[in-house]
Amino acid sequence: MKPILAFEAGTLTLSGMDTAELPEQLRRFLRFDERTRNFRGRGCDYASIVFGLQGAGIAFRDAARAFAPLEDLALAVELVPRPHQRAAFEAWRSGLFRGVAALPTGSGKTVLAVMVTAFLKRPAIYLVPTIDLLGQWVGVLEHFFQREIGMLGGGEHEIRDLTVSTYDSAVLNMEFIGNRFALLVADECHHLPGPETRLAAAMAIAPYRLGLSATPELPEDRAAVLEDLIGPIVCRVGIGELEGKVLSHYRTIPVAVELDPEEAEAYARNRRVYTDFLAANRLNFRFKSEWGRFLGLCARHPHGREVFRAFLEQRRIARGGEAKIRMVWEIVSRHAGERIIIFTADNATAYDLGRRFCWPVITHRTKPGERREFLNLFREGRCTVLVTSKVLNEGVDVPAVAVGIVLSGSASVREHVQRLGRILRPAPGKEQALLYELVSAGTSEESVSARRREHEAYSK
Repeated sequence: MKPILAFEAGTLTLSGMDTAELPEQLRRFLRFDERTRNFRGRGCDYASIVFGLQGAGIAFRDAARAFAPLEDLALAVELVPRPHQRAAFEAWRSGLFRGVAALPTGSGKTVLAVMVTAFLKRPAIYLVPTIDLLGQWVGVLEHFFQREIGMLGGGEHEIRDLTVSTYDSAVLNMEFIGNRFALLVADECHHLPGPETRLAAAMAIAPYRLGLSATPELPEDRAAVLEDLIGPIVCRVGIGELEGKVLSHYRTIPVAVELDPEEAEAYARNRRVYTDFLAANRLNFRFKSEWGRFLGLCARHPHGREVFRAFLEQRRIARGGEAKIRMVWEIVSRHAGERIIIFTADNATAYDLGRRFCWPVITHRTKPGERREFLNLFREGRCTVLVTSKVLNEGVDVPAVAVGIVLSGSASVREHVQRLGRILRPAPGKEQALLYELVSAGTSEESVSARRREHEAYSK
């Protein structure tokens, strides 16, 4: 009787084989499960296990795979790839149909996925981080293939040969559908190595894998997870290579803003309380673990609450002082009539701007219907200013946006590059995109700005 390879709740089982018969090359992928008396491995190791069995000359029955070629899958609309898309496609093929393509926002990452899908002619699942991207991907796939596309997320639960899913919905459903797709595409794949999110790829058996991201750089441990689940970075294209061709010409404009005298005094006073506490307790935030230690000390120390309030107040002043708010209004007035996105580091500042100037605000608290309404008004030009905290760092597609204003943000290089990406899509009549970065002079924001500008996109 032939050994049987099967799919079970996001894992693979191999039955009908003794431990001594298991080839050495498969021992890294399969472990004997005493509960079920068979071998068990991760779903994502399907290709390695199949190749290992075949390489060892072991005849087996593949009961795991529930997909077959889609002979009728063809492009219904002509697709002429740009040179960078063709280069990325060839790099992915050379990488044995696995790998990450690092392409700038607005450069046509979705088109690359369409090219891969049309080439393979296999069932595919596309993972996206947001509901907005869910709708955008469905629209692109419907356009190119002229067929119904499945959706998982946003209240939808329809599985088809080509299915788009949010990461969250994929995590919840992959143990049931992980054997139905031969191709897995992870958009904004820097999200994939998250502790829960990674399960979406680990429980899928798809042998063909493509990751897409403008900013795939990750800490060493998460980079290893991404390479394990998707593959290495096989292609990297910088913003500068596409500027003026595929992407708009652009300028980044740092704007130093002096605090008002009263706020400067309050900032210095609160900053002193905070930094004295750090020095007294030898805290150094260059180490991630120090933040947890800081919170613990604040909770236990007699003056800990005072220190934590001082920390919050000095940060609030630096991020959203009155002088910065006036500068925002000055820039918006200067670009009256143009589409403008204002980015903040926190919801409170975003809502404060919205109340002051009657601008629509989108945060993670915004209801889906209200979010769609605001974005539609913005796309149509009936509303020209949109305020957001972090949720629009990725996933919003409004080519007409010409101006971005970073009121505040973290030190993350990824966040800053993503925000730049929101304004780089070309549009008729759009000659140049502008990204203003407001920095409170004489505050910790100066060093934060220096760190988040450490990217080639800001070296021009």
